[in-house]
Amino acid sequence: MIIRTEFPYGTTHEDVRIPLPDGVELYARIWRPVTDEPVPALLEYLPYRLTDWTAPRDRQRHPWYAGHGYASVRVDVRGHGCSGGLPGDEYDARELADGVAVVEWLAAQPWCTGAVGMFGISWGGFNSLQIAALAPPALKAVVTVCSTDDRYDNDVHYMGGSVLAVDMHAWAATMLAFAARPPDPLFVGDAWREQWLDRLTAVEPLVHTWLAHQTRDAYWRHGSVCEDYGAVKAAVLAVGGWHDPYRDTVLRLVEHLPAGRVRGLIGPWSHQYPDRGLPPGPAIGFLQETLRWWDHWLRGDDNGVMDEPLLRAWISDSHPPATVYERLPGRWVGERAWPSPTVVPVSYGLQGPPVVVASPQHTGLDAGRFFPFGNDADLPPDQREEDAKSACFEFPVGAGEPVEILGRPSVTLRLRMEVPYGQVVARLCDVAPDGSSTLITRGALNLSARHGRDRAAPWTPGATEDVTFELNGIGHAFPPGHRIRLAVSSAYWPWIWPRAGSEAGWTLDPAGSTLELPVRPPSPRADGGIVFEAPEQAAPLGVAYPDTLEEPRPERLVVRDVAAGTWRLEVDPRYGGTRVYPDGLEFSEDAREVYEIQESDPLSARTRSEWSIRLHRPELGWDARVETRSEISCDEGGFLTSNEVVCREGDEVVFHRTWERRLPRAAG
Repeated sequence: MIIRTEFPYGTTHEDVRIPLPDGVELYARIWRPVTDEPVPALLEYLPYRLTDWTAPRDRQRHPWYAGHGYASVRVDVRGHGCSGGLPGDEYDARELADGVAVVEWLAAQPWCTGAVGMFGISWGGFNSLQIAALAPPALKAVVTVCSTDDRYDNDVHYMGGSVLAVDMHAWAATMLAFAARPPDPLFVGDAWREQWLDRLTAVEPLVHTWLAHQTRDAYWRHGSVCEDYGAVKAAVLAVGGWHDPYRDTVLRLVEHLPAGRVRGLIGPWSHQYPDRGLPPGPAIGFLQETLRWWDHWLRGDDNGVMDEPLLRAWISDSHPPATVYERLPGRWVGERAWPSPTVVPVSYGLQGPPVVVASPQHTGLDAGRFFPFGNDADLPPDQREEDAKSACFEFPVGAGEPVEILGRPSVTLRLRMEVPYGQVVARLCDVAPDGSSTLITRGALNLSARHGRDRAAPWTPGATEDVTFELNGIGHAFPPGHRIRLAVSSAYWPWIWPRAGSEAGWTLDPAGSTLELPVRPPSPRADGGIVFEAPEQAAPLGVAYPDTLEEPRPERLVVRDVAAGTWRLEVDPRYGGTRVYPDGLEFSEDAREVYEIQESDPLSARTRSEWSIRLHRPELGWDARVETRSEISCDEGGFLTSNEVVCREGDEVVFHRTWERRLPRAAG
């Protein structure tokens, strides 16, 4: 990592309030180059508190852009951080309309040329795309990182039409803990307490809304750019990582947006900006890549950025299973069109007699984290235990060249099921000669969603049908002497929430069942002619991470009660812990997630999340605490949710509320 302290421009920054048409003001931090000439503006727009939670990350990139001649702006969305107003649902119409107003405000400033770009990772990448689909004239280009164009089938709520238990729960709990945090009196003054209480009164756990929409209805179509790619007029640089759950968005965007204003980049990364150097690497000079994008689309520089391949992708070489990799082996390749004429679908027929697949309900405990962030226990370990709970079909890689794939594999499975509801999960693994099994990619299908995600069609008991679904995209090379393994299971906890009756599983008939791989001939050049500069960032913020007396918990701990047949997964998401900011803020944050199930009972599934946050400014005598608890369980007819928020100022409880809901299970 190269830390830059000198840039073409000197920089300055200020905190401002951006007025919205309804009188609410959003809190913003603006880094600008020292120049008398107007410059383009770049916007990152998030709910994640620019004065504390994202401040270290913001300092890595916003001053860097300012030093290269851009006004780089970080804004908290309505109802979060130090912004005014009340919190709402994620990406709701109000948030997007506010974003359009911010773009227009930036374009109208005397220091701005009138050209605006948007960028962000995850939430900020989402709303960059969504605001681009609203087409404000000043928004000329976006860089969307680890984001989705499909809010229903490629986000944290549902997967293949099934409730995504691991993040439907965890992310709803996370956002409840975020929405309950107070504004900071250092930045908003004495009004912080009244503003906090107003927010708390308006808070509603988002899981209520998400579980109320179990099929792809109008709620999920809102904000899903895939509904109308033609609405996006800005140029789009779409970026993802093969270890991020949103990487398929990159493939869809380069396929459906006009080639003259889109480029895609997929590396080996987790859910992180590609310059941060977090596992798995290699990291790249991502800020330099985006600078070329901004220079072309916001300044009109003919710098060759659109001469790059439509899609630049990392092809991983075979590697042994591990939960973390500092750097993955592999190389870059480029495709000038997508779908690529060089990528050919190759079908592998499944062999053998019909097999009953009734996986234990704890199948999936070795799935790894849905959102890998670069922590030590994020990625899936050796899959041999998971494979043993699945039906497996293998295809040897012969002598000669490796089998290299790029894109989305798919499966067609001939199934007979004796109950109305069930799920199927397919995993693609690379099996080495020593028997170790590395997870390459996977996909899932709720069998009631087999005719479309917008409807629930129960299976006719005793019927046989062929079902087809895609796995997540991947770039990988299976070497000679290895085996390509397709593992198929009827359970995948805690990723997929099981349903009553699903413990019966189904019968898989290999006759008529196939695995289809997107096979790409190995490129003749080792790097595909694609090279990147070394990663750069601006000087760090200088946050201190003091040691504490508490013993660190394991990141992922699996506990088995042998006699009861129960399994418990305990997760420490490790979002940040205790830190002290240069402005004096003492910030502590602790989160714990628990997923429990009995190996033969789908109705035993239960999730729990607890958060504890403290924000302390000794010089102001300010001490605010937030504690939240979120739980989900289920019975045969629906989901049972329980949420609690307790907020304190010092030792005084200023807010306490609980929510109990029962949400019918119509699909999911």
